[in-house]
Amino acid sequence: MENWSLISLCVLLGLTARWAVSFHSYSGAGKPPMFGDYEAQRHWQEVTYNLPVHEWYFNTTNNDLNYWGLDYPPLTAYHSLVCAYIAKLLNPEWVELYASRGYESHSHKLFMRATVLFTDILIYIPAVLLYCFYFCDGSSKQKVATAFCILLYPGLILIDYGHFQYNSVSLGLALWGILGLGLGWDLFGSLAFTLALNYKQMELYHSLPFFCYLLGKCIKQGLTGRGFFHLVKISMTVLVTFALCWMPFLSDPKQPLQVLHRLFPVGRGLFEDKVANTWCSLNVLIKIKTLLSRETQLFLSFALTLLFVLPSSLKLLSKPTLWQFKLALVNTSLAFFLFSFQVHEKSILLVALLVFFVFRSMLPLLLKDGLLLPYVVTSLAFLFLSLYLLSALERSTEEELRLGLYRKLTQRWLPKLNLSRIIKWKVMLSLCILQFWFSLAAMAALSFTSVWLKPPAKLPDLFPVLVSVLSFLHFLGFIIYFNQVQLMEPQRKKSQKKTN
Repeated sequence: MENWSLISLCVLLGLTARWAVSFHSYSGAGKPPMFGDYEAQRHWQEVTYNLPVHEWYFNTTNNDLNYWGLDYPPLTAYHSLVCAYIAKLLNPEWVELYASRGYESHSHKLFMRATVLFTDILIYIPAVLLYCFYFCDGSSKQKVATAFCILLYPGLILIDYGHFQYNSVSLGLALWGILGLGLGWDLFGSLAFTLALNYKQMELYHSLPFFCYLLGKCIKQGLTGRGFFHLVKISMTVLVTFALCWMPFLSDPKQPLQVLHRLFPVGRGLFEDKVANTWCSLNVLIKIKTLLSRETQLFLSFALTLLFVLPSSLKLLSKPTLWQFKLALVNTSLAFFLFSFQVHEKSILLVALLVFFVFRSMLPLLLKDGLLLPYVVTSLAFLFLSLYLLSALERSTEEELRLGLYRKLTQRWLPKLNLSRIIKWKVMLSLCILQFWFSLAAMAALSFTSVWLKPPAKLPDLFPVLVSVLSFLHFLGFIIYFNQVQLMEPQRKKSQKKTN
């Protein structure tokens, strides 16, 4: 009974925060000729409702791909079509071909945000609550705080309700996939993640851990017996799901090729805007886009991404446990964000599903869209809950925090300073907390300067670049830490209780 009350409270506050954001600005409001991401989502409804399927991804007389052409997988297009049918019933002007371009009204804004809220209630929120209350360890208060942290995460709320990206659909489906594997329902988990991948191609960030975990599990069961049949069932589930999602595009070979061309726009370049990854940060010192050819950029990004995902993936393949699976999700998604080709700042949400205090990397994007007030309010609420969860670290052991490696490094590389006697794990924990507060102070300072101070005329992008570089350094620290946690995981004693 107590759990149901806490769950109801989580849902109520999560929905309240989302609806409150709905009354603020959105991406591209009143800014012709493109009108931003709000118009992109509305235009996709216009296209999918008025044009036949074979024209959705092609540049035709009725479909100008330079004006917000569809560039997401088929499941996103079908979702737009369903929304379009509802919009047509409410007001035909919202999806009228050509005439509806740039359409803006209060009622349509409420409709668009209601569609985001509905998908949250249907897919994302139930998955979060189930994970937090039935898969997380700790007291009821800690489970509630964890659920609040995820549901009130500012990045996802402001991007989905300010940019209408429906990230909660793909993230929610991916989380249902994680839950499926956690419950031992591998076919359901495979189905859910395949749907996530067919909704947004960025879910490729999570694909390797799913693949390695399931394959490793089948290998452990034996590929000459039970494991082989399990692998066949998983493969058939994935193939049939893909076939059903892509069926309208399979009649002509040109159709799926054109869809793939739209999903992976190599022509856009190595990175967009001021994204907090390796290439954008390095570009401050070395103009990579100018010095290297497109082919070299592609090869370099592919090689570094592969280099950083292989150790994590191979460890998971050899040890397919749920703990290793979750660590691999973090490490692989971070590696893709930091090193892959054509990364957008909103892709950090794929990492934030698992390690969600990385919000500031999207600060320039939110300020550009007039979302300052919602940014401040949701950040403060999120910070309060994060501090509550952080207090639990004071009761954690060195082994639980995975700080032993750092002590060994100080013993090996700094023997003359005798730091092994000076730096105890409690001191190292204090340093970690100090770094957390430093990060908060830096985020607050950059937020203030980005809003109130004017950058030098010679450096107009100074503040966005500083935000990106600082965020990049944090993400780099995250990937180093979580890789050492995964790769250096100590062997469990037989008497030690197994937990997820």
